[in-house]
Amino acid sequence: TTHYLFIVVVAVNSTLLTINAGDYIFYTDWAWTSFVVFSISQSTMLAVGAVYYMLFTGVPGTATYYATIMTIYTWVAKGAWFALGYPYDFIVVPVWIPSAMLLDLTYWATRRNKHAAMIIGGTLVGLSFPLFNMVNLLLVRDPLEVAFKYPRPTLPAYMTPIEPQVGKFYNSPVALGSGAGAVLTVPMAALGAKLNTW
Repeated sequence: TTHYLFIVVVAVNSTLLTINAGDYIFYTDWAWTSFVVFSISQSTMLAVGAVYYMLFTGVPGTATYYATIMTIYTWVAKGAWFALGYPYDFIVVPVWIPSAMLLDLTYWATRRNKHAAMIIGGTLVGLSFPLFNMVNLLLVRDPLEVAFKYPRPTLPAYMTPIEPQVGKFYNSPVALGSGAGAVLTVPMAALGAKLNTW
């Protein structure tokens, strides 16, 4: 019980820490232009935290538990922005849970092999996270319209909304995000496992 209460505290704080690596909520005023950065930061954050606590408890399912806490906490933040008068579509909550479930499934299917969890599970997280979130963003009514109508007051100049390029694989945010995420989540998962041994 103490282990899981500890995870709650750290998962909430790790959600806040992701602000330093890329906003932890998809703001529609820059979600498309910074999707790659978001995918890298969020998939690595999930891999480090989830692997750390999954190996800490040794229980398959801990990664999903960790991602669920982050999701709930982010929905609270979404509600806060909505209460400030921003439209419901202005904020899109990231989809951490399915990728975390793949990580748990890998850990369970390989009979709690931590190296398989890091290599296979980390790769699955990096590949799946950008895909799930792109689908999530496609459900937004009109991200560019919402972005220009309700700009975020602290919007930096380099995050000014632009029309996304479509039909070019090399410029695809899903392709770039998935590739970079898959490459980086394996060493980040290894870092989570290393932290678990300290």
